[in-house]
Amino acid sequence: MTDSKVIVAIRGGGLTRTDADALVERCVAAGATRVQVNISDDQVSGAMRIDELDPPISAVVSFWAPEPDLVLAVLDDELDGPTAGWEVSARAPLDPELPADGTRIEALANIAFLRRPDELDHAEWRRRWIEDHTQVAIDTQATFGYVQNIVERPLTENTPPVAAIVEELFPMAAISDIHAFYGSGGDQLELERRMTLMLESVARFGADRHLDVIPTSRYDFDPSRSRT
Repeated sequence: MTDSKVIVAIRGGGLTRTDADALVERCVAAGATRVQVNISDDQVSGAMRIDELDPPISAVVSFWAPEPDLVLAVLDDELDGPTAGWEVSARAPLDPELPADGTRIEALANIAFLRRPDELDHAEWRRRWIEDHTQVAIDTQATFGYVQNIVERPLTENTPPVAAIVEELFPMAAISDIHAFYGSGGDQLELERRMTLMLESVARFGADRHLDVIPTSRYDFDPSRSRT
């Protein structure tokens, strides 16, 4: 049976790094083959954040499992506050080798929840995002990790509408240095050029409005890779 990837947004608060190990153990026991935990914590508190949802997203748990409902039941039992889960199909234009033993990834890990504007049908929205925008994002930012998750279906009740979820890894310096975020090397004209290209590109598929952008610390748990 093929693993499905599921992304669960935790809203309001409650999940800490201290809680993550026990939560991951229960997820693995329920059939998860890999778990990724992203927590909006003090280490990234200075980064830009955009909240569309209320209560806002405080953490994100992603997992891969052949039977997602079993793992979702664990999360529902373990987590306080509202959660929202989506099954996604993922593509990774930038996919670096990362630690998988639960240590913190040395990065600002941004997660963006995108919504498709009403004026674009799904096919055109996806074309503008995947075909037109992907390379622009890579060329104008200092990302070294970039995953595009297209939502296939919601898995929880009263799930907010989300069309896609983007995961990006930036250098830690990007938290407080806009040149480090855009990779412009301190050149103001280059920064403005990159920002203009990026903002024009996201506007074409509606990612300039009605989105959530959550700065996080990321922890990966993959038992098959972390064994010694």
